[in-house]
Amino acid sequence: MNLIESFQNLISQVPEIVQPLIVALAGAMPFIEGEGAATIGILGGINPVAAAIAAIIGNFICVALLVLLGSGARTALVNRNRAKEPVAVNGANRTEDAQLHESIAPVAEDSERKANRRMKFQRAFERYGVPGVSLLGPLLLPTHFTATMLAAAGINKARILIWQAVAIVGWTTVLSIFIASVVNVAA
Repeated sequence: MNLIESFQNLISQVPEIVQPLIVALAGAMPFIEGEGAATIGILGGINPVAAAIAAIIGNFICVALLVLLGSGARTALVNRNRAKEPVAVNGANRTEDAQLHESIAPVAEDSERKANRRMKFQRAFERYGVPGVSLLGPLLLPTHFTATMLAAAGINKARILIWQAVAIVGWTTVLSIFIASVVNVAA
């Protein structure tokens, strides 16, 4: 809560033209994300549409960077491991589900919390796929974690980004409309 209060205080102290940038910065933070950032902006007195757009942009830019970095890290790791193997295994016929299962299986060194998070993600992915995990992800884990785990599992970057964008825009819009309505009724 201290971080949220800090963003709200910062919004009230900066010029009006800078306020959406603060909202975008808040949207880039895990656990605050687009929904929380839009709420911070609306409660801070920013126009609800401007707050929602800034929050969406901040959240999506951060998620896109994480997807690109996670995908690049996975590619580098897979290439390094393949270079060490005497005989390369062709994974072209494996499904994304099989790749995901192998990629996120808990490792003995992981902490129990990380293992539980991975298992929760694994169950959700097996049940709902990329669209479901992306759309329902904010109820389970922040979009930052969900998108990074999908990228690390080898899922197509474009597919991840499209579904994450749909989820970020959808959740942020719904919550912004709700908060703006509550603020208008209270005023």
